[in-house]
Amino acid sequence: MEALISIVIAVLTGCGIYLALRGRTFPVILGLTLLSYAVNLFIFVMGRLQSGVPAVISSRGEYTDPIPQALVLTAIVISFAMTAFMLVLALRAR
Repeated sequence: MEALISIVIAVLTGCGIYLALRGRTFPVILGLTLLSYAVNLFIFVMGRLQSGVPAVISSRGEYTDPIPQALVLTAIVISFAMTAFMLVLALRAR
């Protein structure tokens, strides 16, 4: 499973960089969006996501770290706002 997630992150990063280096506006916006998805997935995976385990510290000693989940949630909102802002700038420049 770790190899599959690593490959998905690598493909998203590679496609994002390729599209971000294009000369046109829409592929650049799409590439930056793919890069943000790759970073969000990387941060989310680093948070030791486990099923059936509470998100806060319990007496058993097993818990899922809630900080990466909060960071990803915040990053999703910020990337959505930045994508909308870039789209408005692109339409305005045209």
